[in-house]
Amino acid sequence: MSYFVHPTAVVDPECQIGKGTKIWHFTHVMPHSVIGEDCVLGQNVFVAEGVRLGNQVKVQNNVSLYDGVECEDDVFLGPSMVFTNVVNPRSFINRKSEFQKTIVRRGATVGANATIVCGCEIGRYAFVGAGAVVTKSVPDYALVVGNPARQAGWMSEAGARLVLDEHGCAVCPITGDEYKLTDGLLKKM
Repeated sequence: MSYFVHPTAVVDPECQIGKGTKIWHFTHVMPHSVIGEDCVLGQNVFVAEGVRLGNQVKVQNNVSLYDGVECEDDVFLGPSMVFTNVVNPRSFINRKSEFQKTIVRRGATVGANATIVCGCEIGRYAFVGAGAVVTKSVPDYALVVGNPARQAGWMSEAGARLVLDEHGCAVCPITGDEYKLTDGLLKKM
């Protein structure tokens, strides 16, 4: 194998797992899921059928990725964060036909114990703070916190909080990359 699976993990047949990926203790990967290269799935992770993870995705302990979840490259999912896949679940009503897709775009971070309600899109390099409850889509580079999650600022690709000047411009203190806010959307220059 070109990837590592801990002896306590269960990896069902008919899933795709990329080179260099590590699957740790008590994790279960269901058939027909796709996991990219150099990913890390921590302890007690569940990956449902149909889930797609890009390359270099980090999934921390106790995260369940349900049908309809897609994470692009370089996504970080913090410990015990939660995805949902149906808006109004009832144990006595089968709503599998109502599952909604959730997309986490390239480079985004979802903090520990955050909840992402299905049907949302987390933008490129967005940052969802620990414990936030995301009920609507998050723009690229946005920092959201709280319950319900509200935007509290902007983050750089390197994960630094950006301070916008009076012209809507900011410089990442880590990399020196420049960003500009135009029509409510932040873009890297």
